[in-house]
Amino acid sequence: MRMDSGFWSAKTIRACRRHQIRYSITVRQTKPIRAAVATIPEDAWTPIVYPDGGLAQVAETRYQGDRLIVRRTRLVGAQAELFPTWRYHAFVTDRVGTAVWLDADHRRHAVVELCIRDLKAGVGLRHCPSGKFNANAAWLVIATLAHNLLRWIAQIGLGAHGELVVAKTLRRTLLALPGRLTRSARRWRLHMPAGWPWAAWFELALARLRCVAYAT
Repeated sequence: MRMDSGFWSAKTIRACRRHQIRYSITVRQTKPIRAAVATIPEDAWTPIVYPDGGLAQVAETRYQGDRLIVRRTRLVGAQAELFPTWRYHAFVTDRVGTAVWLDADHRRHAVVELCIRDLKAGVGLRHCPSGKFNANAAWLVIATLAHNLLRWIAQIGLGAHGELVVAKTLRRTLLALPGRLTRSARRWRLHMPAGWPWAAWFELALARLRCVAYAT
């Protein structure tokens, strides 16, 4: 189980151990945690791949019988003036593996949270319509279908990838379409304002999706 710091407690860890569940739990930067991190010698830190403009290193120590995996990051270059010191992110785990691999796996699971946030903010899951369970269950199914459909539209129609596809690529650009539909001679027409900056994207996505529809 991969959990955020909100689940970090001795009770949670005891329950995982009792049920023989391996765990990876982010910890809060409490005074005991900071003291444990401070015991890590400088030569124990291993550099890892990090986005441009920053450095990252991973090391580990022990905390109350668990492995404490710590990642520290800092900016380099001109941006380093904003955060000139190391920033620490740690989690406890009883899993087997190197500290570098466990850190990468712990961060890999975090992408699920971005999908959930996108589902809530992008297609309205946070606005459940009723106090009745069945109504909210139906809303969940509809919101999930809409979320998946929008992500496929972004990936197939625009070639957009990433965890915030709906929020950034579609919802803020193509879904909030500043146009109007009219019907004439039994045909629908979409009228968009001249100079709309996302017109080319919309036409590209529409053309690609039509190709897929015709191919099937």
